Amino acid sequence: MRPAASLIIFTTLSGLGLGLTVLIGLGLLAATSPEWVIIHAAVSLGLIGVGVLSSTLHLGHPERAWRALSQWRSSWLSREGVMAALTTIVLAGYFLDHLISGQARPWLGIILSIMSLITIYSTAMIYASLKTIARWHHILTPVVFVVLALAGGCLLAAALEGLAGNPTIALSQWGIGMIAVASLIKILWWNLAGSKGSGSTPETATGLGALGKVRMIMPPHSEENWLQHEMGFVVARKHALRLAVIAFILAAIIPLLVLGLYPHSAALLVLAALVHLAGVIVERWLFFAEAKHTVTLYYGDQH
Repeated sequence: MRPAASLIIFTTLSGLGLGLTVLIGLGLLAATSPEWVIIHAAVSLGLIGVGVLSSTLHLGHPERAWRALSQWRSSWLSREGVMAALTTIVLAGYFLDHLISGQARPWLGIILSIMSLITIYSTAMIYASLKTIARWHHILTPVVFVVLALAGGCLLAAALEGLAGNPTIALSQWGIGMIAVASLIKILWWNLAGSKGSGSTPETATGLGALGKVRMIMPPHSEENWLQHEMGFVVARKHALRLAVIAFILAAIIPLLVLGLYPHSAALLVLAALVHLAGVIVERWLFFAEAKHTVTLYYGDQH
């Protein structure tokens, strides 16, 4: 599929913000002053807000986006929208209560963390629920989204603690663990998701398989249409492998080196968080670019 910048920004930034929110809710990133409560609020709410707003740019009529919220019984897109809105409201209330009372409420933080995880899962299921795209329709797809969000959240939390002058080894260790887990699961996903193809062929699509091999005599259109433009994007295998290596180096190797060797350096922790984000953006571009919709079978594609 053709990678859309709005969806890449949406899934990376909102995932990073929600991953950070999970850690804040669990008390792994504690604000040491009212100023840092405000900073934590600005960073987490800002990332989630920018990510969600960017997703509306992918819609033909962004002004109608609110209507999608009514289909939560059957649509993962609607469920994600509802959960994102509720999580944002609860997160804002959590920070406001922290400012007024002077303390974070653990029970509210746990609720917030659970809501954040559900929101990340709902975002992933928008894609994992599509049976027409074998690459996405895999049990590991939502796991990849969740662990990458948590890995980025750990890195960002460590960077914020470093900037606050209170770097801790605990967050760095959490970051190392989550990045290692995310890397392993992503490698498994790359090798397993969609490896058997969609199960559909021109023979099964036409029902003529019993007669032999089906081949296209002529294309169904004389020029590229919307389906071919959006669904027929192809990235060469050699380019995909090169980009996967780049994503792995940026999102995993460099951050792991910084967390392991310089866990007390605020500047390097911030840089590691930015580099990790760049790596996830490359990973997410590949996530869309490598996806093949079964509709492309009608245009001579094989998968």
